[in-house]
Amino acid sequence: MTQYKIDHADLALVLALVRGGTLARAAGQLRVDVSTVFRSLRRLEQALGSVLFEKSRAGYLPNAAAQLLAQQAELAEKALEAARLGLEQGREAVSGTLRLTCTDAVLHGLLLPALAHFMPAYPALELELTTSNDFANLSRRDADVALRLTTSPPGHLVGRSLGAVPYMLCASRDYLARQTEADPARMTWIAPDDFLPNQPSVVWRRQRFPDVQPSYRCNSVFSVAQLVRAGLGVAALPEFLVRGEQGIQVLESDLPGCASALWLLTRPDCRALRAVTTLFEELGRHIHLPGTASRSG
Repeated sequence: MTQYKIDHADLALVLALVRGGTLARAAGQLRVDVSTVFRSLRRLEQALGSVLFEKSRAGYLPNAAAQLLAQQAELAEKALEAARLGLEQGREAVSGTLRLTCTDAVLHGLLLPALAHFMPAYPALELELTTSNDFANLSRRDADVALRLTTSPPGHLVGRSLGAVPYMLCASRDYLARQTEADPARMTWIAPDDFLPNQPSVVWRRQRFPDVQPSYRCNSVFSVAQLVRAGLGVAALPEFLVRGEQGIQVLESDLPGCASALWLLTRPDCRALRAVTTLFEELGRHIHLPGTASRSG
């Protein structure tokens, strides 16, 4: 293997070819002509003493060495962008990898819209997202930050409440148009399964409609909402999951005793990390729920 020292131009060339797949698309990304890309690739492969791409009818297919160089090129690209933003904003760029866990309902209903607003400003910050209903993954250090719907967060975690989460009884307008009964107790119910026995909507339903036996049970609240949207029945759902949807009709709102809160939590050993404090600030700014409280323990 040669002692050739790869420079930034080499990494940019490989990354453009991996992303583009053809000489023409790579040339467009690099703002040079096709012949320049071809000659540069030949020169790099000769210097390395190794082929990086396989030519086929589909274009240029990267081998393992090219993919590795492309990964390093992406890291360099993010580092340069972070440095540029840091200079523009007059502060050190936030960087690193954070593992964030939440339920799929919170992910789709609250987290993704928030991330779309602020994450482009942090190109050097990487998030690993997992969906789970379990607090234990923070305790096991499988995650650094959690967004959880609860009224009693574990005492060994620290964080803040982002607001109250009310529930509403609802169904699709198409489903209701097919019903001859106006009494929800006589309709088809959709509910979380026994994996979530203390979920607020489950507790409320058993108190309000003790004789109701759900026809559909799901292992997540997000799945319950999807079945409601499909017109399969009625369910008590967090307001944030269905608010503003034209196809959904609210049968009852502010269900008595059926409410929760959204908590942003981390481990005590993580709370001083700059990436964590930045994430807390941005999520607190971009997730909008009524009612707030703090927990600094």
